[in-house]
Amino acid sequence: MLSRSSIGAITVAASLCLTVAGAQAFDDSKYPDFAGQWRKPDSVRVQWDQTKPLGLAQKAPLKPEFQASLEASLHDQTLDGQGEDARYTCLPNGMPRIMTVVWPMEIVITPKVTYILFENNLPRRIYTDGRAWPTHEEPSFNGYSIGKWIDDGHGRYDALEVETRLLKGPRTFEASGIPMHPDNETVVKERIYLDQADPNVMHNVITTTDHALTQPWTVDKRYLRVQDKDVIFYENECSENNQHVIIGHEGYYLSADGYLMPVKKGQAPPDLRYFK
Repeated sequence: MLSRSSIGAITVAASLCLTVAGAQAFDDSKYPDFAGQWRKPDSVRVQWDQTKPLGLAQKAPLKPEFQASLEASLHDQTLDGQGEDARYTCLPNGMPRIMTVVWPMEIVITPKVTYILFENNLPRRIYTDGRAWPTHEEPSFNGYSIGKWIDDGHGRYDALEVETRLLKGPRTFEASGIPMHPDNETVVKERIYLDQADPNVMHNVITTTDHALTQPWTVDKRYLRVQDKDVIFYENECSENNQHVIIGHEGYYLSADGYLMPVKKGQAPPDLRYFK
């Protein structure tokens, strides 16, 4: 009869064998080399379509009422307001804007989930295990992403195709305030792959379908791999030293001496009815 210690040793050994077998089943040579830190090109600011300037020059295919919202947002910004960009309140960028990669990102591939890690948001989880869409998932700013690895006939995966749903807002495409519909029925599709001519360039072809748009909007985001010697990960905590104060629908600013101050010329003070 085996002793308890012998049974325990056999159990541990069996567990280790299963772990090793699982590790061997994941052959990373079948996947594209997404390793390292990725950043946007230096010539790109925070615009959605990297080939065009911010704002109206983006020529977003907006329905008339949402085009008017963008124009009002830009006008408010000329008066030192924030327009329709809620990011200054430290709300997450959300999808798809987070893929502008204002701060560098890192992609980690595992057998069932691919993680995209950022320095100022929760990670994106892209499920690649063949699951169906959930029926009771809570909407989130990053949404719920299901992906599929694609082999274009090279004997290894060439691209990751992703679809993201179950989003919440408010969200905009960029800091100018290009709006998204408040119904949050946005669907974002991505094809992420390495440039054939330069493996240190990554493409993310993003198509956004949203009820604020007259048609799906497709852009090709480019990211550059950072050389290992230059990789620095910063802690970017938006709420740290954020001097913006939101009261009702108005934004104010906390001065260096600790007093509430306006951000726009002629701005009325907040309602102080509850103060004596």
